Amino acid sequence: MLVSTGKTKNIILFACYCLATTFSLQATDVSTYHNDLARTGQNLSEVTLTPANVNSATFGLLFTLTVDGKVDGQPLYVSQLAIPGGGTHNVLFVVTEHDTAYAFDADTGATIWSRSVLKAGEVPSDTRSCGQVSPEIGITAAPVINRAAGPNGAIYLTAMSKNGSGNYFQRLHALDLATGAELFAGPVDVQAQFPGTGDNSVNGFVVFDPKQYKERAGLLLMNGVLYTAWASHCDFRPYTGWIIAYNASSLAQTAVLNVTPNGSEGAIWMAEAGMAADSAGNIFLLDANGDFGTTLDGNGFPGNGDFGNAFLKISTASGLNVADYFEMYNQQQENNSDTDLGSGGTLLLPDMTDGSGKVRHLAVGAGKDTNIYLVDRDSMGKFNAGSNKIYQQLTSVLPGGVWSMPAFFNNKLYYGPVNGPIMAFQFANAVLSTTPVSQTPNAFGYPGATPSISANGNANGIVWAAENTNPAVLHAYDATDLHELYNSNQAAGGRDHFGTGNKFITPTIADGKVFVATTTGAGVFGVLGGTVPPPTFSPPPGTYTSAVRVTISDANANAKIYYTTDGTTPTPSSTLFRRPIRIATTTTIKAIAVVGGISSPVASGTYTLQ
Repeated sequence: MLVSTGKTKNIILFACYCLATTFSLQATDVSTYHNDLARTGQNLSEVTLTPANVNSATFGLLFTLTVDGKVDGQPLYVSQLAIPGGGTHNVLFVVTEHDTAYAFDADTGATIWSRSVLKAGEVPSDTRSCGQVSPEIGITAAPVINRAAGPNGAIYLTAMSKNGSGNYFQRLHALDLATGAELFAGPVDVQAQFPGTGDNSVNGFVVFDPKQYKERAGLLLMNGVLYTAWASHCDFRPYTGWIIAYNASSLAQTAVLNVTPNGSEGAIWMAEAGMAADSAGNIFLLDANGDFGTTLDGNGFPGNGDFGNAFLKISTASGLNVADYFEMYNQQQENNSDTDLGSGGTLLLPDMTDGSGKVRHLAVGAGKDTNIYLVDRDSMGKFNAGSNKIYQQLTSVLPGGVWSMPAFFNNKLYYGPVNGPIMAFQFANAVLSTTPVSQTPNAFGYPGATPSISANGNANGIVWAAENTNPAVLHAYDATDLHELYNSNQAAGGRDHFGTGNKFITPTIADGKVFVATTTGAGVFGVLGGTVPPPTFSPPPGTYTSAVRVTISDANANAKIYYTTDGTTPTPSSTLFRRPIRIATTTTIKAIAVVGGISSPVASGTYTLQ
């Protein structure tokens, strides 16, 4: 506690206020695919963008970013990053299929650094005669960021390349957030083997062949370990289903699991979605078409260890092991017709209480067969040849199938199937509504849509989604009923056109801006005409020996100021500031300024009464 008197006290109080101002603006990082390890797609700290100001009159394209190749991985965002010798910036990280990583100033578009991760004499991989990633394969998956790693934080990514001798490589890189320099003596080549007699096995081990794989699923960073998951090139055998783990501080390989070790196929695609993880360290994923061992052991697991086309729970407690699973009763039919689960991502739901008062730990997934599968993470259902023994199944509710993943907000689940609208399904008593409670007025062609959510707590929810079209189209919908607020075709003269759409576009929302990848870079959207500065307090926050009266003001004379003193985040429905606030006990004031429907960052100050 700071205790002082006279001029010294004023100096210390001013210093405290500067620190409070620096760290209390509620800046937001988006450091992993779909915002969190549950892959909910939620940013619940967005105070600038609201349904009131997201419209074509006040919101639109600010600028575009151009890079050297297609952007398939979701862009990531870090707020207030110190750049050695270059000040502090909000930074957008973009990776390309040309094997280049970029760091841009997210507010101006200036390039902070760029780095090719190719070694001398190498180029990005060709398409491997597949065409799913085209015209070249480099960095495909969404990276992941750890601000605490290395001297300035690290961004981890995987990259594919080839050399003049026709050799192919998969490598894991850790780059310094502020400089782009390689960290931890990286990169490391991805190599692995696992006991089994399946595709590409030698002397009782299946062997990872880098030319047969690409990493489509976003990276997962959990408890200091990086988890990578590998997809094939089309269904070109030989290939199997690999998960490979690395120490995030040394890049040393720590664990390997193959989910079809004695068979074939079983790749991990999930339409870019990262594998999800719970607080106990379990990983959840949807596996693609592949061999499944229908002869079960005494615990209900496939005797041969093959889990193709399964909803999997992977334990990380001791290496990597399948801890539980769900497999459709008609798995062979789905494999034969290529209507597997592997085209969609999985989402972990927050704890919910069912009608009997039991707390449920649920996960949801969907794929090509048009069904939604809701599993209990404590008992997923395993395999039954006659019928699915599952927590809840919604049959044929996603016409066109899913090549994307859902988002979750305020007890609603949002799915965007192929050639259909985004549909909102409502939870009540831990059960999902059997039909949508609302849907968007427009449909999304292949591959459908992966929604992202921005909100200020439970208020001002907006569902964002992009169309894979030329030009691409960014849409914004009110999360309550999915009526459209904005799309990037509305403004005259193509004002908000930002480039050609890409296959798996996942919008990134942070600090009043929306970032959307394209085939040549990214579009940056926000409120047109600038932002509102945060309020200030007089006298400044600090330690006082008697009650004080605090006045809140803003540099914008037209601003309305709203505040709270109970620790909650202020919104335009909070108390409107009209007169000085009397502080007689230790109190934290939070305030925002609002002009024309645009909200400032949150200013926060604590007054300590001795």
